[in-house]
Order: sequence, then structure tokens, then C-alpha cells
Amino acid sequence: MTSDAEIQTALPALASGNVAVITGSASGIGLAAAKRLAAMGMKIVLADIGGARLDAAARAIATIAGEDGVLAVATDVAKADEVDRLAQKAHSAFGGVSLLMNNAGVGDNPGKPWENRDAWKRLLDINFWGVVHGVETFSPAMLASGKPGLIVNTGSKQGITTPPGNLAYNVSKAGLKTFTEGLAHALRNEPGARLSAHLLIPGFTFTGLTEGAVEKPAGAWTGEQVIDFMLASLKRGDFYILCPDNEVARPTDEKRMAWAIGDIIENRPALSRWHPDHKDAFASFMND
Repeated sequence: MTSDAEIQTALPALASGNVAVITGSASGIGLAAAKRLAAMGMKIVLADIGGARLDAAARAIATIAGEDGVLAVATDVAKADEVDRLAQKAHSAFGGVSLLMNNAGVGDNPGKPWENRDAWKRLLDINFWGVVHGVETFSPAMLASGKPGLIVNTGSKQGITTPPGNLAYNVSKAGLKTFTEGLAHALRNEPGARLSAHLLIPGFTFTGLTEGAVEKPAGAWTGEQVIDFMLASLKRGDFYILCPDNEVARPTDEKRMAWAIGDIIENRPALSRWHPDHKDAFASFMND
């Protein structure tokens, strides 16, 4: 594991005393990030739906960072005014923000493309617009500070290979991927900017979204493993933080993604990986 000292030397945005805002931080990857960054001496702003889980997360971070090193703000990221309020409270408590981790998300499945419009909108409001709200609210001040800063948006491999099963979730994460790519380009071309954007792409991870699991499946990574991998990737300057897990190594992910883009290049049917006419070709491609 990369040491905290090495990370903070390479990434001054994560220096001790700096401020991290993490949405979706009452559990899973967000809480793991909060714990690791608090241990590095950062001040932590936890944002999640209010309730017992957020209160428990605040107590856990206070044992690491101290009572004056953590702020918990009940926030529905789907609502822009609540994200604005989050920013105001963060700045009032700690000053400027150097890390924004837009991590909040839901895995609900509203069903087929022609079903449950309101449920589709709610999922997209959280998984996509929640990130846009965070970027709109925090990035102007982060840019104006002239200090090193990081924005990390949590995506999904399902936003790249778009497997059947939960189309709404795939749409939200595909949109987030494209948005974050464009955000990184815009920041890279902003005069004087010392702010960069990165896409975290977890593998199979045991989180609050892990359906039906009461204990970590053997194939899943923990949130802590994801954050260790994220920090090492950020240290290298990676934009795409493509995490493996205990079941799928990076070469397998790469081939699945290459096949997906090949649907366009080869003029195959959409999602041909799951099309009966291309089942054998896909298997051969993966085994080649």
C-alpha cells in the first residue's frame, strides 16, 4: 500500500489540515474514504441522507479526526439547494475545500425503458444530477482559490459495458462517465487551474448497495481496498481509476470494454455480448 506521506507529497490537495467533502459518506466507499483521509489529517465533511447511519459515521470519524475535525450535513444531492447549503456549512466550518468526492448513488431498479417514469427520474436525479450539483456548487470556489484540488466522481463499470439488468442505473453512470471526461478536459484547459477531475470505477465492492448481502462476498473488495487503489491511482495521475476485485482482473475488464466499443466498429447488434448470435464469438474473443 502506498504510504500516506508519499500520497501527500504527490497530491498536496490531500495535505493534513485540508478539507474533504464526501457525499454518500455514511457507508461503503464514501465512509472508507472519510476514515482514510481523516487518518491522513484532513478535515472531513460527511454528506448523506440524515439519520442514524450518518450520525454513526460522524461518531466514527470523530474518533479519528477529533470532534472539531468532522462535520456531518444531512444532504439530498438530488436537490441543488441542499448541495448549496452543504457548501455553505463546509466553508463556514472549515474554509476552502480541496477534495470533492461526489460518491452518493443508489442502485434502485425502476425497470424497463417504458416503465416507472418517476422512479427513473429519481435515480437520475441522484446518480447523475447529484454529481452535477456538486461540481456546479464547489468547483468555482476551488478554482478561485488557486490551490491544488481534486474532484473524484464515483462511476461504475456498468456505465461502460452497460450490461442488461438495470438500464436506468447504466444510463446514469454512462452519463456520469461522459460528464466527468468533459469536466476533466474543461479543467485542463482552464487558465491557471490547479484542479483536476477523476473517474473512480469500482469493481464488485461490498457496500450499502450490495443487494441481499449481509456479509462480504468472497469475490468483492471492501471499501477500504477501493480507497487504497484510488489513492495510488491518483498519485500516478490516472483519470480512469479502474478497480479490479477478487473475481475480475483488469485484463478481463479491458477485453469486455473493447468488445463493447467493437459493437459500433463491427456494426454488431447492441449489447451483442448478450446476443445469442454472438455468444460464441464473444467467448472466443475472451479466451483468445
